[in-house]
Amino acid sequence: MEVKELGHVVLFVKDVERSRRFYGDVLGWREVRREGARPNTAMFSTGRTHHELYLMQVGEDAQPVQQGHRLGLYHIGVKIGTTDEELRDALAELQEAGAQVVGSNDHGFTHSLYILDPDGNEVELYIDVQPETWREEFAEPAGALR
Repeated sequence: MEVKELGHVVLFVKDVERSRRFYGDVLGWREVRREGARPNTAMFSTGRTHHELYLMQVGEDAQPVQQGHRLGLYHIGVKIGTTDEELRDALAELQEAGAQVVGSNDHGFTHSLYILDPDGNEVELYIDVQPETWREEFAEPAGALR
């Protein structure tokens, strides 16, 4: 078997309308409407596939996302461009929208901002610095079978 690509991420949220506004209005993700959609859900896509993000409302009494060292999902990464100017523009938009920015990082091949969604899920917004460099560096999979 070979994984071809990461298809989608599903997040449980307390309030799907609040999360819909965050992912759609603040992050600019395009919501996909479909006939017969389940109530209290929302789907978003960049157009690469039918959906990359699916939100499912579980209600206000759901347990919050634990912060700090824990098992499970750390964050989801979302590419927003290829230049630092795009990243700076995104930071200004996030600050204007009141989004909670919790960090930034220079990974060498990417520059990143880290934010929390309304439910405390961490989202990495990144730009590729030199795509050709990381393509060469990561061309050979670690532990590849020969």
